Amino acid sequence: MNQMQQMLANAQRMQREMQKAQAALAEKEFKVSKGGMVELTMLGDRSVQELVIDKDALDPENAEILSESIVLALNEALEAIEKEHEEIEKRVTGKTGLF
Repeated sequence: MNQMQQMLANAQRMQREMQKAQAALAEKEFKVSKGGMVELTMLGDRSVQELVIDKDALDPENAEILSESIVLALNEALEAIEKEHEEIEKRVTGKTGLF
C-alpha cells in the first residue's frame, strides 16, 4: 500500500470513528440540577429533553432566581457537551478544534 492510500485509509477510519462517537454522544444524557429549583436533562445533540421546576420556585418573588437557575443549568449542560465533543476529537484525531 503506498503512502497516499495509507493516508486515505487512515482518514476514512478516523471519519468512521468520529461518526460513531458523535452518534453515541448525541444520545447521551446530561443532567444538571441548580439549587433544588431546576433540574435539566439535555442530550448530547443539544436538545432539551426535560426541564423540571420545583413548585416552590414558581413564587413570583423567586422569578429572578428561577430565571438565573435555568440559564445556569443550560450553560452548564452545554459546557459539558462541548467538553465531551473536544475529548472525542482529541481521542480520535489526537487534536482538538478540528470541527
